[in-house]
Order: sequence, then C-alpha cells, then structure tokens
Amino acid sequence: MLFRSAKSRMPSPETALPGRSDPIPTTEDHAVLHHPLKGPYPEGAQKVLFGMGCFWGAERKFWSLGDGVWVTAVGYAGGFTPHPTYQEVCTGQTGHNEVVLVVYEPDRISFEALLKTFWESHDPTQGMRQGNDVGTQYRSGIYTFTDAQRAAAEGSKAAYQKQLAARGYGTITTEILPAPEFYFAEDYHQQYLEKVPGGYCGLGGTGVACPMPTGGASAKGSSGTGGGGAGSSRRRPRCCSRWALSGSAAGR
Repeated sequence: MLFRSAKSRMPSPETALPGRSDPIPTTEDHAVLHHPLKGPYPEGAQKVLFGMGCFWGAERKFWSLGDGVWVTAVGYAGGFTPHPTYQEVCTGQTGHNEVVLVVYEPDRISFEALLKTFWESHDPTQGMRQGNDVGTQYRSGIYTFTDAQRAAAEGSKAAYQKQLAARGYGTITTEILPAPEFYFAEDYHQQYLEKVPGGYCGLGGTGVACPMPTGGASAKGSSGTGGGGAGSSRRRPRCCSRWALSGSAAGR
C-alpha cells in the first residue's frame, strides 16, 4: 500500500531519476498505418498527446479512427527524466505519463473527434490512476501544441464535467498543458495490441457521452508538427515484472 501511495506522488526535478542523453531505440514504421513513427509527416498535419491510462489500449482507440489519423505512437511525457525506460517510468520516479502521440490531418478529421474519443474512452475523474492501474503514469492528460487545441480541450472539459456531474461522477482531474517533450517508448510497446491481439487493455469509459461536434476541421490553429463503466475489472500484473525487465512483449 505504501508503494502504491508513493507511485501516486509526483517526484521533484531534484529527486527524479537522471535518465540518459541518448534516445531509447524504437520501431521505425507503424504496424497498422504503415507510416514512419518519427516522420516526415504530411504538410499541415498536427500533433497532440493524450494520457488516459495504459497506453496500449489508448493507442488502439486512436489508430482505429481511420482516415485522418496519419500515425500514432506511445511514449512518455510530462515528467523530468530525459529519455526514460519503461522500467524507470514504472517506479514513479520519473514523473512521466504514459501517453499517445496522435498525428492527424485536420482537413480529414476534426480535433473535436479526437477529444470525444479521449473523454469517452476512460474515466477522467480518477486522479493518479485508471481502474486497477495506479501511479502518476496513468493520470489523465491532454498536451496541446496550439492555442486553438488548448481552447477546444478546455471547452470540452467544461462541457463533459456537466454531463459527468449529472450522472454522479466527481471532478475531472485531467491536466491540460502545453505539450512537453515526448519520448518514444520501446519498440515492443508500439501498437502492442496489434502485435498481441489478446493483450491487456484496461480502458473503460464511464458510459457518459461527450456532447461535442465531431464534424468539420476546427481547432486547426498553426501547424503542430514541430518538436518532439469505470475501468476494467481485470488486473494487470505489476509493472516491471520479469517479462518487462527482459524486454519480452508476451504480456505486461
């Protein structure tokens, strides 16, 4: 219990793990969309980062949206440790969140459609957890690259809060911040549920619809391609178990 509690507290920059100067190796191309994870991206494409619990299931939610989503990738953001490993993130001593990078074409899919998927696919009222997954790496977050994205995210949060409150849910704890540096996760995490179809997915929405438009291409802003229910009842094995330390992708 004390370990779980410690993992739910953000470290300070002084106490965070030191990390490293070199990036962690990852895969080159998306296993489903067949585009390069690190670009180049189409002209006019934009980026956004979403944190909503275990990034395996979260990534599948967005690559499944089809046309308009150019590529997705999982990684770490929002903490202090440069180029962290998955095992380091699992300690709670990096401050990073498990996030999904979504590169999308706003003329083909609206930012509001992405927001609707985000809100309806998890419970954003749970603080430093998502279902059975507990720790700072499972917090709810939207990390934006443009002012227009941030305004749309804040507006959707206010609208969804009203709907959740009417159904007896508490206050949304989702953080909405300018996008920090994004660190790509290891190759075995990328598109994990495509590689392991029966793998763990702990996402479970509240069942409350998010009242926002999904058509059009609003929240375009300037190009953002520069720079870097209430959950499943199925328990995931503890992070950084033996399989993870060996780099296996057979389970989590």
